[in-house]
Amino acid sequence: MNEQVIKLWPELEWIKDNSLREKTAKTWEIALERSVLTAEDLEKIPFTLLCGPDLKVSFMAHKRCVVHVARASGEKMNEFFGNDLPVNMDVLIAGAILADVGKLLEYEIDKEGMVVQGKYGQYLRHPFSGVALAEECCIPMEVCHIIATHAHEGDLVKRTTEAYIVHHADFMTFLPFKSRLIV
Repeated sequence: MNEQVIKLWPELEWIKDNSLREKTAKTWEIALERSVLTAEDLEKIPFTLLCGPDLKVSFMAHKRCVVHVARASGEKMNEFFGNDLPVNMDVLIAGAILADVGKLLEYEIDKEGMVVQGKYGQYLRHPFSGVALAEECCIPMEVCHIIATHAHEGDLVKRTTEAYIVHHADFMTFLPFKSRLIV
């Protein structure tokens, strides 16, 4: 595994299936190779372009939080629901780690050094480019489904349990920044 990816994603170790862990890391490695963004940029740039320039939460802080929230949710669902609604933790964690990998192709840096949605991103949002990257690395369809459905694009299809968890973990750690009530 690429050292840069391991440093960005210590949560990869939570994936018990060695093959899935390697493929998940490889997807991030390829995305970094093709992106104008560096691993260091991901620790500094805002996690979304939708909340304005004052947002201080970095891409990686948000992404890692989503993975942690998703994992904790999956563990609690397995604890309380067991075989009535089983959560595949490897699929869940890989999907959470890969949900926004396509943003590395969607974003560009403008002349002022600001991260903006590039031409590629205007045509193909990150769920689509993320699935393309993941399929290139032979990521299983259950994980690709999470990437494809984690954002609003997934509102028109049935989601798996793991996809619902990642979708809600992502939005519960995004929407308060976008529309919080300040009292």
